Amino acid sequence: MSQEQIKVVIGAGLQNNNPGWLHTQEEELNLVERSHWESKFTPNSIDAILAEHVWEHLDYEEGTEAAILCMEFLKPGGYIRCAVPDAFFPNAEYQNMVKIDGPGPIDHPAASHKIVHNYASIVSMFERAGFEVKLLEYCDEDGQFHSNDWDETQGFIYRSKKFDHRNQDGELGFVSLIVDAIKPPSSLIE
Repeated sequence: MSQEQIKVVIGAGLQNNNPGWLHTQEEELNLVERSHWESKFTPNSIDAILAEHVWEHLDYEEGTEAAILCMEFLKPGGYIRCAVPDAFFPNAEYQNMVKIDGPGPIDHPAASHKIVHNYASIVSMFERAGFEVKLLEYCDEDGQFHSNDWDETQGFIYRSKKFDHRNQDGELGFVSLIVDAIKPPSSLIE
């Protein structure tokens, strides 16, 4: 008998782009609050976690701490699909919009950005927590955009090359740095 998969969207906002997933907000499932995780899940019980433009609201150390908590609650072979603003995307308007303590009033999402990751920093952060990391979409140091094939049914990311309405006619208007951080199949955390 097959058990139903547990798939969780962190910081879902008003979007419901991932039907069948558990959509959560920060107040009910804070990435760095162990008690929130323990009240909803048991270790090694979650199949997938999706976080679209969430991890930039944590500094590097908080992001690592959150990744370690996710590692504990993911099943072996489970994964986090994480999308964040890309520090290497060569667009001045974009960089101004996503920068630390970004523009706009205090309730503007970028106002609480604590980091703008590049591919090396996000890979390093997840690897420190024990994950194997696959780059799905990212810009390199020269601003060159790279995209590897990924399956949106395994976690839909709107702010991506394929789906964001700002990317048209071969021109990139808004991209994300997207990774899959996979818990090694042999890791069972007690």
